[in-house]
Amino acid sequence: MTPPRRIFTHRITDHGFDSPSVAGSEIFPYWSFTKTALAICALRMVEQGLLSLDMPLAGYDFSLRQLLNHTSGLPDYGALPAYREAVARNEEPWPATRLLEVAMAQGRLFGPGAGWAYSNVGYLLVRDLTEQASGWSFAQNIKLLICDPLGLGSIALASSRQQFGRVLWGGAQSYHPGWVYHGCLTGTAADAARLLHGLFAGRLLGPEMLAQMCQCQPLGGALPGRPWTECGYGLGVMSGSWGAAGRVIGHTGGGPFSVNAVYHFPDMAQPLTVASFTDGQEEGIAEHAAAARAHPA
Repeated sequence: MTPPRRIFTHRITDHGFDSPSVAGSEIFPYWSFTKTALAICALRMVEQGLLSLDMPLAGYDFSLRQLLNHTSGLPDYGALPAYREAVARNEEPWPATRLLEVAMAQGRLFGPGAGWAYSNVGYLLVRDLTEQASGWSFAQNIKLLICDPLGLGSIALASSRQQFGRVLWGGAQSYHPGWVYHGCLTGTAADAARLLHGLFAGRLLGPEMLAQMCQCQPLGGALPGRPWTECGYGLGVMSGSWGAAGRVIGHTGGGPFSVNAVYHFPDMAQPLTVASFTDGQEEGIAEHAAAARAHPA
């Protein structure tokens, strides 16, 4: 008999934070929720005049906005057989130059702004841009621009096997976080919820930039096995509707051994944010858990 899956779900509102059934100290990989944090850093730098949102990047024909909303036309690397085989063999990550060479050999998918395609390659470039613009490493940007203002003590960038070793799930022992080329943050479910809630409380971006971040490109309707009834993408955030739970803005993440869903629910009588983490590879399980915690039946 298969043991029941452990789901760690934390909720926060403007009046406080609740964690009904877990200790709260467990450390998880944030996977693609890292994209939201990376987008926040980039948009903070746009506000500071260090980056431009819409000017073509030097040497490229696309803009930062198009990288952040996946309309640059860059390919992805996640489905490449050589990449997947190397990860499965628990090899050391390739140098970023090799990764880019292999990924870009697939060719551009479309011209900038002419379509939509999820691209981790694009977010690797965003990471590079933020490091160049600020003169700080990605880890320093996260600390100074997000964690320090919000008082988030558990969040850290995992760049080595040793750093990834603090993750709860046993699968972390046979995975190098360097395979996530834009970076893989780790931290508690509580701090994931606090990060996103702090964003929508106006503590990280000004109102105009936050509105730009949430400007959603519609991508379709219901997704099988998942709570989405409408889905779209903004600047580093997934956005749409989850049926009775209403509008949601945040990000789902997944890797070889775990998944998560970190979402803000602005239409509730009291706006709230939920972060859910579980093992396995079914993103819908984490999303449904977040929906249930936000909108109990």
